[in-house]
Amino acid sequence: MHGLFEDEDDIFMGSPKSKLMDIVFNANNGVVRYELEKFIDRAAAMEMMMREKCSEKFSDDGDEIEKEIRSYILTRRDDVDQFAKNLYIELMGSILSQSE
Repeated sequence: MHGLFEDEDDIFMGSPKSKLMDIVFNANNGVVRYELEKFIDRAAAMEMMMREKCSEKFSDDGDEIEKEIRSYILTRRDDVDQFAKNLYIELMGSILSQSE
């Protein structure tokens, strides 16, 4: 379950999300910009793929896609949270490996 005070319970005093935020604000600006651009490109590609594969179900305005995404998040909250943690860690690793 999504914990409100996740950082307080973490043995390393911070969730993957809070650690990523620390890194984003303290790492090399060029590296962070590059990794965020890659991340956004990937998200854009995934949404475009979703629109193409489900074009008969969704109209062009995107409202249905947004509703579908919100519904998915609500019904699979724990899975989404876990996957998001993995993405935070992956992005942290990408930034840190280029910042050494």
